[in-house]
Amino acid sequence: MSEKRIIWDESGNDYAQFVKELGVLRARADASRSREEAFDGQMAIGRVLYEHQLFREALVSFKRACELQPTDIRPHFRAGNCNYVLGKHKEAKEEFLLALDAAEIGGNQWAYLLPQIHVNLGISLEGEGMVLSACENYREAAILCPTHFRALKLLGSALFGVGEYRAAEKALEEAIFLKSDYADAHCDLGSALHAMGEDERAIQEFQKAIDLKTGHVDALYNLGGLYMDMGRYQRASEMYTRVLSVCPNNWRAQLNKAVALFGAGESDDAKKALKEAFKMTNRVELHDAIAHLKQLQKKRPKLKANAGGEVEAPFIIVEPSKFKRVDTRTTPRQDLANALEIRAFQRLTRLSRCEVELLKKEMNETDVPVSYSGSGIPEKSIRKAALEVILRRLLHFLKPETFQGAVKVINERILSVMDGSGVGRVDLGMFFAILAPICGSSSDKRKRIVFDALMWRPVNEGVGQIRRVDALSYMKLLRAVYIPSQGVSEMLEVHGDDDTSVISFPEFVVMFDDPDWGFGIMSTLGKLEIKDRTRHGNHACSVCRYPVIGSRFKEVKAHFSLCNQCYSEGKVPSSSKQDEYRFREYGTEREAMKDKCMFFNLHSKNSSEDDL
Repeated sequence: MSEKRIIWDESGNDYAQFVKELGVLRARADASRSREEAFDGQMAIGRVLYEHQLFREALVSFKRACELQPTDIRPHFRAGNCNYVLGKHKEAKEEFLLALDAAEIGGNQWAYLLPQIHVNLGISLEGEGMVLSACENYREAAILCPTHFRALKLLGSALFGVGEYRAAEKALEEAIFLKSDYADAHCDLGSALHAMGEDERAIQEFQKAIDLKTGHVDALYNLGGLYMDMGRYQRASEMYTRVLSVCPNNWRAQLNKAVALFGAGESDDAKKALKEAFKMTNRVELHDAIAHLKQLQKKRPKLKANAGGEVEAPFIIVEPSKFKRVDTRTTPRQDLANALEIRAFQRLTRLSRCEVELLKKEMNETDVPVSYSGSGIPEKSIRKAALEVILRRLLHFLKPETFQGAVKVINERILSVMDGSGVGRVDLGMFFAILAPICGSSSDKRKRIVFDALMWRPVNEGVGQIRRVDALSYMKLLRAVYIPSQGVSEMLEVHGDDDTSVISFPEFVVMFDDPDWGFGIMSTLGKLEIKDRTRHGNHACSVCRYPVIGSRFKEVKAHFSLCNQCYSEGKVPSSSKQDEYRFREYGTEREAMKDKCMFFNLHSKNSSEDDL
């Protein structure tokens, strides 16, 4: 489908005359002796208009042809193409679906067109951010036409977009096997390989794309990013320079060039590149980058040489056993690390903006047929593509590209664990139960919806309670998804998986809140949700030097402060080496001031008693 479009001055006399004559032609076609002739006339008019890139006018003719022959696949296909070029992705999708419906009625006569319909439907779905659904259509096109190298390339690109890198690699390699000079496929294969850590192979693929198409902007840009990740900043800046030679107004390339130059130690050139980026755009990303570069340049302490002449790093990482808490109100280091990771996932998916009651609404309104798993247990399983449709309703407030990013991280973190065998289906009730703890609302409501989701599953439906073994299986899966660093617990073996007893909601809450076997970390997550925008005046982290946002962790002996991230990573200033470190957590500066006042009052009281 072409994305080029001729802009016609619709206010001019020429366009008015054209529309008038076009109307006469359409009327003449409609006045034909039979519907078949009228259909052929409208299709002919539409094709000519489409070839001249008059897509809006062509769409009118194709829609009229659809009315004349609703079961003919061709006008729906053509109308879908027009809608896509006009940026109407939803309407394009609907037309392609109608084309598929017509193909089912028409039999084998339209078989030759089916692969392209699936490809174009996939492209339209991607335009809406529905990449998992797009994958299904690209895959179907490749099955119908195994030599359709573009379908395989698009499949590989879409799989890469949802984080399924190995599958993407396979599809892209097949596309390249069919068309060895497919520059775009080489480029996307390079991206997939880079994501899997196979950087040398990735460089080769990017280079092949550039050799095939000298000004391949995506390959040059992505190769620059790869070099940045490898710490080869000079080479990265060269790639971004080449991008700018092709696209002089590419502000992202200009910004990344500045960062690369800074990494290469060329501060003056980096500043010049940033100024150039500012001339192109005033987006917030530029301000963030400048703030970050200033932070790196000015606030980070310079490396010092110790007595032996060795350069000393500005911080050291302390083993967990040496990190102590003053009281139980201070969050344990590992708990905070896990909670920060969950919070990052929550932000990437925007699920905290999705009210948990919407999950209950989906359960009430979604009719999922009961199927049976390999072990014979009944479940309401659903294909990933169908699940994506539900996610779209839950995250309706996201733009297509943002939704695509959310689906990617959900697929990588949740669906990959739930669909470990790779069959492409997941238990919907269990999925809702996994999502509920990180959705918006109070912790009590989230737990209630978790329980309701588990009750909604066929094995528990209608009894008002859930089987204990199902609750244990859920806890095991929940921890595998959100706390993988602790490994998958052997909970079922410890507690017994042959237990046929059932539990009520209060009993389930006790299990859920267990810090060792359940999801007790939810209290720490809740604290982050409330306070992760709290600032602490002029206090900066003694390690990263950034202003403290969220909780402030103060070491009571050396009196330095750490931010959430540095505390969770066990970083302390190298200038404050101690046998052990004892921290007190302050959620706000008001708490810190209150603590300080209590200390002074206690000190004053002790002094008075000494005087007596």
